[in-house]
Amino acid sequence: MQLLKYLLSIFLLITILSLPAEGQFDDGSQEEPFIEDHDEHEEHFYRGRVLEVDETREEEHDYYTVIEQELKVKLTSGPFRGEEVDISNTFFAGDPVYDFLLEEGQEVIVVTIGEEGNFDQAYVQDMARDRGVYYLVAVFILGLLVVGRLKGIKTIITLAVTIFLIFWGLLPLLLLGYNPILLAVTTAIIAITFTLLVIGGLNIKSLVAIMGTTAGVIVAGLMAFWAGSMAQLTGFGTHEAQMLYFLDQNIDFRGLLFAGIIIGSLGAVIDVGMSVASAAAEVKQAFPEISFGGLFKSALNVGRDVMGTMANTLILAYVGAAIPMLLLVMGYEIDWLKVINMDLIATEFVRGIAGSIGLISAVPVTAALAGYFMTSREKSKDEYFDV
Repeated sequence: MQLLKYLLSIFLLITILSLPAEGQFDDGSQEEPFIEDHDEHEEHFYRGRVLEVDETREEEHDYYTVIEQELKVKLTSGPFRGEEVDISNTFFAGDPVYDFLLEEGQEVIVVTIGEEGNFDQAYVQDMARDRGVYYLVAVFILGLLVVGRLKGIKTIITLAVTIFLIFWGLLPLLLLGYNPILLAVTTAIIAITFTLLVIGGLNIKSLVAIMGTTAGVIVAGLMAFWAGSMAQLTGFGTHEAQMLYFLDQNIDFRGLLFAGIIIGSLGAVIDVGMSVASAAAEVKQAFPEISFGGLFKSALNVGRDVMGTMANTLILAYVGAAIPMLLLVMGYEIDWLKVINMDLIATEFVRGIAGSIGLISAVPVTAALAGYFMTSREKSKDEYFDV
């Protein structure tokens, strides 16, 4: 079947891109990464609940006030679950980040230093926030199942596979020094192929969406590389990247920046590619005798509408994450020439616009592919939809 040949070609490309880049990997002679581990400095984390606040003391200094609370905390997780320990909660009054005055019944994260089970050096690390995240994820999954039903189940499966590819494939290999751009492109192609085949089925429509989406993601990466090279972006525009520099790892930080742009644009480009391919398949089903030009034009018109909304979605996602930084720039009335030449600002511009260009390019490419494959020969209804 011709469709299987195209799919095999895609997976062959994935295999080639997955090959190691010469000089990018550890030869085994490199020392163990990170700081040498010592048992006396090892940290252990536990969930706990504040049973009572025995005492709260304030110690005033010239420019700050230190508040110390003596707490009795019951551990609710880990091998010492159920034990009650006496610990301190010390912080600077008025600190908006670490100022949390604890009360009875609150859930906290307790950290101990040294041998596990030694609570002589124990303190409150932070408030316990994970349950709120878990509940939100549960609502999200429930919404997918209620609204999407079978499609919702497929969406959960594809999302789980994408998360697996990133956290158990992309990120560990990046830490090992693999080429970030090749890794990102390969991960993107695998995620695109699996997602669209599961959601759309094994058919021409999915093949067209896979090829168009892949083209859009590659264009986004190329645009990011070109603009980033011209703007001389360093890849150190964020505090996280600067902290990552101190890990004993062979990481290409500029490549890491471009890889992040490829992965960041993936979701929006998939939406556009599948929307255009689905619209073309519907038009072809309604008008079987339609020509290449007619189908291309119809799919392109649909893609233009989708492009307008998805470009906004992509840009606004980056703007939403950068609101504190934008407020900082506006609040201090920094000169525009200085702002636009800051590595951090230029990086965000390249990130958002390169992703949008990839999204835009996916529209005509997908429309052209749909026109070619869906009108090249007579096909049954099943070849456009499910097989």
